[in-house]
Amino acid sequence: MSDKQFDVVVIGGGPGGYVAAIRAAQLGFNVACIDEWKNAKGGPALGGTCTNIGCIPSKALLQSSEHYEHAGHSFADHGIKVEGLGLDVAKMLSRKDTVVKQNNDGIVYLFKKNKVAFFHGRGSFVKASDAGYEIKVSGAAEESITGKQIIIATGSNARPLPGAPFDEENILSNDGALRIGAVPKKLALIGSGVIGLEMGSVWRRLGAEVTVLEALPTFLGAVDEQIAKEALKAFTKQNLKIELGVKVGEVKSGKKGVSIAYTDAKGGAQSLEVDKLIVSIGRVPNTIGLDAEAVGLKLDERGAIEVDEECRTSLPGVWAIGDVVRGPMLAHKAEEEGVAVAERIAGQHGHVNFNTIPWVIYTSPEIAWVGQTEQQLKASGRAYKAGTFPFLANGRARALGDTTGMVKFLADAATDEILGVHMVGPMVSELISEAVVAMEFKASAEDIARICHAHPSLSEATKEAALAVDKRTLNF
Repeated sequence: MSDKQFDVVVIGGGPGGYVAAIRAAQLGFNVACIDEWKNAKGGPALGGTCTNIGCIPSKALLQSSEHYEHAGHSFADHGIKVEGLGLDVAKMLSRKDTVVKQNNDGIVYLFKKNKVAFFHGRGSFVKASDAGYEIKVSGAAEESITGKQIIIATGSNARPLPGAPFDEENILSNDGALRIGAVPKKLALIGSGVIGLEMGSVWRRLGAEVTVLEALPTFLGAVDEQIAKEALKAFTKQNLKIELGVKVGEVKSGKKGVSIAYTDAKGGAQSLEVDKLIVSIGRVPNTIGLDAEAVGLKLDERGAIEVDEECRTSLPGVWAIGDVVRGPMLAHKAEEEGVAVAERIAGQHGHVNFNTIPWVIYTSPEIAWVGQTEQQLKASGRAYKAGTFPFLANGRARALGDTTGMVKFLADAATDEILGVHMVGPMVSELISEAVVAMEFKASAEDIARICHAHPSLSEATKEAALAVDKRTLNF
């Protein structure tokens, strides 16, 4: 086999792609991965949207902004005096960039360790051949490689607002939102999804006056309604202004900022003048430039690649995973699909359970959930029992000084099988894993209720919520 022929070629080096490449290499395949992301110096920046302008940098800024808010508002309660508190946004952004680079470099190391060949550039189909598929790599120097099996993991792009394209100066995608050089006095966000709420939280903590405009009449419609209401109450208390049921009209960007015309939920005409606008209205599959038509690869009306339940495309030997296919646009979903596909290529039985994929919003309070919501169970007519426990009654939460929120269990009325677990509160991004494991093993609420949890810990709220399903909480 020449150095340009591979058993497996992965197009895209984000969470799904790089993990798929590593797993395929572990299984004994000769693997190449193509990725076009560039760092500030033009070098490779492996990790895709997640590492470069998504999950990782946003969490870095969330952490920095939370420290700043604690220093300004919470430390005094702990007997810690802070005088002359200042803010160095440039340093904060520099730290964020360092965290990103550490992750970029970590993936480069993992490729070397696992003998994955890396090609820096954009991958696109040329033709099918007896040897597999010829893929053109358009980078500093154009070259072609061939793969017997192709895994497409090209991710997604931010969806622009019609009539108001991203300029990344005034009208920002998640990319521009992570690079604002100074705290804007007034900031607006269109869309109250994960990215909108997280970025809104960052700049609100740092001193911006933040308004979130959401077209839907309900807040976080995908979240359990009781949990969403608790979160909305907490965000409103933090002075994060959230307007629901609005219809955005003309958006104008100028030297002084952005003006937004919109209709509020009551039909009233409104206008908003802000320094910066972050648009967070979803993402679209990234298939432009893949040249799918060169080999007859089928796309759906959204531009996503059509796949079956095992991520097989319409072409033999071609697979697709992550944001570019159906299902939730989550980094960890892409990773699981990447591993599963690599194992399927090896003749194994890779599996992804969509019913136990956790969701997390890294605001403060954090929001996390897995499984079905109460409104979904009601709509399906399934009989269920519910149990909740507030962090207000949790000793560790009191010691932390953060008692916002609750844990909620939903279990089958007859079998007690856990059908969904929903949380809002401190560090619930970590607590949700217990619920995922329990549901994967089809545990009952009683199982969690009888497992010993460390005291004092936030996880005791999980145990108590499970006890609440049977109406026998011990501490509330």
